[in-house]
Amino acid sequence: MKSNDSAIKLDELSSNIPHWYDPEGDGVPLTEGCGATVTDAAGDSYLDFVSSLYCVNAGHDDQRIIEAITDQLGRIPYVSSAKENDARARLADALADVAPEPLTDVTFSVSGSEANELAIQIARESQDAPKVLTRWQSYHGSTYGAASLTGDPETRNAVQSHAATTGGVKFLPPLPDVFDAEGAELAEKAADHVEFVIRNEGPDSIAAIVIEPVAGSSGGFPAPPGYFERLRELCDEYDILLIADEVITGFGRCGEMFGMQTEGVDPDMITFAKGVTSSYVPLGGVLMREAIADRVRDGGTAVGQTFAGHPVACAAGLAALEAYEDGLIDNVQSLAPVLREELEALAERHDVVAEVRGRGFLWGVVVEDPETGEPFANAWVDDDAENPVEDVAEAARDAGLLVGVGRPNFQLLVAPPLCIDESDIYDAVETLDEAFTAVFE
Repeated sequence: MKSNDSAIKLDELSSNIPHWYDPEGDGVPLTEGCGATVTDAAGDSYLDFVSSLYCVNAGHDDQRIIEAITDQLGRIPYVSSAKENDARARLADALADVAPEPLTDVTFSVSGSEANELAIQIARESQDAPKVLTRWQSYHGSTYGAASLTGDPETRNAVQSHAATTGGVKFLPPLPDVFDAEGAELAEKAADHVEFVIRNEGPDSIAAIVIEPVAGSSGGFPAPPGYFERLRELCDEYDILLIADEVITGFGRCGEMFGMQTEGVDPDMITFAKGVTSSYVPLGGVLMREAIADRVRDGGTAVGQTFAGHPVACAAGLAALEAYEDGLIDNVQSLAPVLREELEALAERHDVVAEVRGRGFLWGVVVEDPETGEPFANAWVDDDAENPVEDVAEAARDAGLLVGVGRPNFQLLVAPPLCIDESDIYDAVETLDEAFTAVFE
């Protein structure tokens, strides 16, 4: 059991103001990492089952990535994003090689938010149309353009409280409680709803649909079988681009290099970040079909970012891809059934766990009041309500396990690094089991 000695207030640490800062909350100042374990300033260690921010896919000390970064720093630490660079070109080629076959070209950004903004900028110019469709209860970033795509009102309202970006249209996510259906019926109803939105917005006004293959921080839920196939058909029928936001689902997290490869459906673009370098260095970008890339090349680009495709990040990305292909993705495929079975057993032991859902190493644990079938709290509706889900995450942290709290906050997110072993799964779920017992029994 961990003490709370390592949990310190912001003003006790430094002048830094963290992102997602809660002035009432306690922080854990992490100072070291090894594999799937992180250590705080007080020397307490934690099993990191949220991959820091769903992003440290290769673990916290992969020497191949560290050595690649060091080597690149020794050769040339920075090259303008307007110029060519060997690390940048090699990573672009490597990404095209591992992406779904129709995606042939890459343009880089710095973060996932900026990758999504870049993709919709390209889509709007390519399609000569202003609107982009995304799901309610989604997260695509927190810059102005990306927040307009985000279906999470907590983020969208915070960013756009004084100025909003136009062109964002929402549709309902393919969840059983939304359409009162499951399986093939759910896929049909949810896809019919998307077509209804397309027809009522006007197909010619829509540039793209942006969607996560498996929901990320909004709960780790996959789409029902057949849903993405139908979305692909709708996009082809109405001449709309299908953009997969793979900022979280990319680079092995769902059991293949990209989450869309677990669906067997080819998008027109993929946005990526986080896992591309295992987050050792910031990097994002957009993979696209050749026809889209040709339009971009023919017209040139009038805007850019200083740090897009940073050579050090690209060197890290090349090493990370090698690590994923050298056993880490195989590890996900091998251990994902174990993680699923353990989480499902957790749900059987606790009647407050209404559902576990996910794919690969990305899982949501949904918590509801068994008497009402409703969440105990939802910050999107009442941000002052007491939330036992956050208490579970805190109890797990105190016992040495880090998990995420989803959007909305009636669910936990379990997303370990790809380098874990079977014993880590048993230890993590046992700790989570004890945390649920401590809070609810």
